[in-house]
Amino acid sequence: MKSETLATKDYGIAEVLKTLGIKDVNRGACTGTVWLDTKGEEIESYSSSDGALIGKIKQATTADYEAVIVKAQEAYKVWRMMPAPKRGEIVRQMGDQLRKYKEPLGKLVSYEMGKIYQEGLGEVQEMIDICDFAVGLSRQMYGLTMHSERPRHRMYEQYHPIGIVGVISAFNFPVAVWAWNSMLAMVCGDTVVWKPSSKVMLCAIAVHNILADVLKKNDVPEGVINLVAGGSKYIGDNFLADHRVPLISATGSTRVGKRVGTIVAERFGRSLLELGGNNAIIITENADLEMALRAVVFGSVGTAGQRCTSTRRLIIHESVYETFKAKLLNSYKHIRIGHPLDAKTLVGPLIDKGAVKDFLSAIDRVKDEGGKIIFGGQVLQGEGYESGCYVHPCIAEVTGNLPIVCDETFAPLLYMMKYKTLDEAIELHNGVPQGLSSAIFSRNMLETEKFLSHEGSDCGIANVNIGTSGAEIGGAFGGEKETGGGRESGSDAWKVYMRRQTNTINYSTELPLAQGIVFDTGEEIVG
Repeated sequence: MKSETLATKDYGIAEVLKTLGIKDVNRGACTGTVWLDTKGEEIESYSSSDGALIGKIKQATTADYEAVIVKAQEAYKVWRMMPAPKRGEIVRQMGDQLRKYKEPLGKLVSYEMGKIYQEGLGEVQEMIDICDFAVGLSRQMYGLTMHSERPRHRMYEQYHPIGIVGVISAFNFPVAVWAWNSMLAMVCGDTVVWKPSSKVMLCAIAVHNILADVLKKNDVPEGVINLVAGGSKYIGDNFLADHRVPLISATGSTRVGKRVGTIVAERFGRSLLELGGNNAIIITENADLEMALRAVVFGSVGTAGQRCTSTRRLIIHESVYETFKAKLLNSYKHIRIGHPLDAKTLVGPLIDKGAVKDFLSAIDRVKDEGGKIIFGGQVLQGEGYESGCYVHPCIAEVTGNLPIVCDETFAPLLYMMKYKTLDEAIELHNGVPQGLSSAIFSRNMLETEKFLSHEGSDCGIANVNIGTSGAEIGGAFGGEKETGGGRESGSDAWKVYMRRQTNTINYSTELPLAQGIVFDTGEEIVG
């Protein structure tokens, strides 16, 4: 990366940074409205778009982490006792505040992370949407009542806040995943401690700057939402092993998730894991190929292939394979690659040169294992591509799930393979370790219903005639197998942020036992 500060052609970034309160050097720990005087090593945030230095962060240290956790504990005692609808009202105001700052925050997301501006705006819209969802949820956290087998007894179950929720977010969605967790956790009565990816810390700092006014206006105690922007040198296994944090929600690679899950499990904590995706689309002989093409192109090259729901595998019926292949190659030839803030750009850069190296290594493995590269795979050079993070999206033809196909390459690398029968297609589809998102394109109800049945997709998300990426916040988001099993966002995902309690009330003068057990204590015991 270049070492100089913001490039001349900055697309208004200087004004964006000023609006969002981003300084040349920023503190890395916050308890809501108070920024700690962090003393950790400075970390620099560069834009993969042009290699320019955006800003520096003085990382939160272990001591800063300890101060934040103590403050979160104190705030929890107050926050949990506030009625849920009142907590929801504060979240509603947060959503309104995010609406005011949607454009500058979306632009910072785009510039720091590398996704195109439209996707940056879409990510902030996800934050707004989950705020709206959480407001309604604050009045709908229902328990159940059930009939007791004992006379004059009443049974019900209720949900209580769980405590501090630790959120570890990945670089590809610098702000939305935090909001998915935090807005639900807050209406549930929890406090939140956020450890963002070290690659996109400025986005996290901007979010806390934006929401500070809402916290002040409502006299929200310090420690309800907290930030600890620091590398694993300062905040790593100690965060995962902390008994004061009953739930860790972590988004990242399967490798990272295994470590998180192991350490948290050793202390009997809870893990909400959103890990790798190796998402496939089945295109049957009955598919609308034009519709499938649009879904495949966005799914495979959107965010430069750096979504956990990116389309990575195409399983195409042999009768339409060549036709679809020709359409796809033609579309890839017209994809506009460039600066993510340029309105004409469809594909921006990878997050850093390490990601580029992984992309090239995967392509070498494809060739070594017998696959054939039929498009792309080069690193772009020359004017506009000085950061070294721009690549041509790549298409490879393979026979079945080669070892490299079973690994998730977090880059625009798309595999194409043929199938003869739907059973074969589903077997190929499910034959990878990950199980996040999936899709089938077909106008045949027998095919689509089989895909959604017990013998169909084994993923947490299964779509018909839409792509694998672009999940709405209304549904629970997550997957199976090495994707981790977690569920975030909509539906009843709120329950993971709470502890469930079953209550039985006896309103009689007798004390019957369950299961009809007779236990005659005699007058000696009760007399």
